[in-house]
Amino acid sequence: MAGDQLTTAPVVQSSRGRVALRIAAIYLAARLVTTLFLFLAAQLSGFQSRMGADAGLADAVVAWDGAWYWLVAFSGYPTSLPLTDAGQVAENAWAFLPLYPYLAQAVSVPFGGQWGTGALIVSLVAGYGASVALYHLLRLRLDESATLWAVAFFASGPLAALFQVGYAEALNLFWLFCALWCVARRRYGWLYLLIPLMAFTRPGVLAFALCLGLFGIWRWFHRVREPLRAPEIAHIIALGLLAAVAGFAWQIIAGWVTGEPGAYLATELAWRRNWVPGDPTFVPFEPFLAGVSFWFETMWHLPLPLGYALVGVGALLIGAALAFLPAVRKLGIEIRLWSASYLLYLLLVFFPQSSIFRLLVPLSPLWGAFAVPRSPAWRVGVLIACLAGQWWWIYNMYALGNSTWQVP
Repeated sequence: MAGDQLTTAPVVQSSRGRVALRIAAIYLAARLVTTLFLFLAAQLSGFQSRMGADAGLADAVVAWDGAWYWLVAFSGYPTSLPLTDAGQVAENAWAFLPLYPYLAQAVSVPFGGQWGTGALIVSLVAGYGASVALYHLLRLRLDESATLWAVAFFASGPLAALFQVGYAEALNLFWLFCALWCVARRRYGWLYLLIPLMAFTRPGVLAFALCLGLFGIWRWFHRVREPLRAPEIAHIIALGLLAAVAGFAWQIIAGWVTGEPGAYLATELAWRRNWVPGDPTFVPFEPFLAGVSFWFETMWHLPLPLGYALVGVGALLIGAALAFLPAVRKLGIEIRLWSASYLLYLLLVFFPQSSIFRLLVPLSPLWGAFAVPRSPAWRVGVLIACLAGQWWWIYNMYALGNSTWQVP
């Protein structure tokens, strides 16, 4: 399994300044395209769309979850959980972690406190930082050309609008890619800062805890090839525990502030009633299975066993790709373990709906596998597919956004 060993990049490398400029050029070109797409979506927005008629680019920044993040920055978190007329916990700000909205608010101060401006700046800068971090992560395994193409796919991907709207994904990706680089280079010290930053930016740090656990097991079984010394063992264990504690910290804080131990979970479940009425409960894997039932039986009128079969086959194919596909193996064990851990996390906790596209963005290091083939036609074709997917997502989620499956 030589492909799993940590290898260094070729001796001839570009200077850091040149790399930063190259990535800046790629990122700026991608942002101009996204701006055009968002502008067109605003022009096509009608009375029945989420943004309404006469929408502009500024409306896209604070649309959907951007409005919730603005609410957090403006009024904080409720000390009592709001209830619906039926006495159930209503959607509220506790579903949104605090680092992004408060950072955007701080950045907005020189701009007259316009939160949307601060959010746009944070997302844009964090997206560029994530592009640079992704470059350095993938450059550990790939050559210069493949790495730059992977960054281009990432910056222009189907969900690239997240770099220009009031969502926390761009900031979280920056922390995540830096954390994966630290693991790949065995630089564990920075993880003690990066893990809490991830934990208070976006849900999902529990997946990183699982990744660290699996990484520790992998290091143990490969300790002959790469010596595993006591300090490294201590770091992996301590960081795994830190990630686990950090993953539950927001739930504890929400319970303490509201006086309701299950405040965060009840808040998250409130969103599921948009698809499945009633008073849902949480058991691991149950949300995903309930989602399969909703889409196949209720929406598509297809046999439920067919849905389960397709999910099972899909899981096996993805697992096989992560384990055996040469282009994926070339990325290294750290990215593969992260991808497997995050996908398992989604299976455990997520009710599948149209937000699944956005929630798959943390798998972005896998863009490196798409960049491995050296064929120019292949790489240009992938880039075109990225841009087509980006327009499809922006058009449906922003220009329209008026049906069950058009929620970003």
